[in-house]
Amino acid sequence: MLRFLLLSLLFPLCACSRDDKLIIGTDATYPPFEFVDENGQIAGVDIEIGKEIGKALGREVEFKNINFDGLQTALLTGSIDLVISSVSATPERRKAVDFSDPYVRTGLSVLVAKSSPVMKGGDLQAPGRKIVVRLGTTGETWARENLKNAEIKALDNDASCVMEVVNANVDAWVYDQISIMNHHLRHQETTRALLAPLREEFWAVALRPGQDEMRTRINEVLNRMKSDGSFQRLAGRFMMKEQKMMTDQGIPFVFEMR
Repeated sequence: MLRFLLLSLLFPLCACSRDDKLIIGTDATYPPFEFVDENGQIAGVDIEIGKEIGKALGREVEFKNINFDGLQTALLTGSIDLVISSVSATPERRKAVDFSDPYVRTGLSVLVAKSSPVMKGGDLQAPGRKIVVRLGTTGETWARENLKNAEIKALDNDASCVMEVVNANVDAWVYDQISIMNHHLRHQETTRALLAPLREEFWAVALRPGQDEMRTRINEVLNRMKSDGSFQRLAGRFMMKEQKMMTDQGIPFVFEMR
């Protein structure tokens, strides 16, 4: 997802084996990629990717549900081994952590109130626009860099952001395509989804700097999943609505990597 607050560069004091478990951090509030299912288990596309990585490494996998803005600290201090949580591999983040090859191509999009005058991305530039963003996300970074005339409100969870749009307190929410689609589908009477990307981004697995062998093994898993149809099967299992909505708007699906 288009999140992951850039924190100060930290280095792990200890990367203990924990009985050789592979500990993967994720913020399980972002369906269909990571969420808590009806049985109380963490599930989703990213969770299946993590399981495949664990199999390839011959290690039991444990998922830790951590608030998004705490994931980088958990990774760099060694309490988790990887972050798989819809993380955009931005240049800013690469200053602190390493990334695998990308496995999702997505972009920043816009959820607007039904009554909002915003009809396309360029309309966000008009003076006096009220914009909501999620704290610590690439949506916040983009809005602050590009919407100098806007009134920007930063909130710390998706639910609060979407309600600002639903209640027409703001003109728009800048966030990633998948979230925008899902929240629009839940609030079709009060919102519109503008999916054409404001900018393109790529999601990848985050790991501590210097773990070159681990990164190579992860890339092997991702490349195999791309070539053997695993990602398309995950789309059929978790993302049929999203795939249809993107197809209807003429936008390449997130697993279609150039």
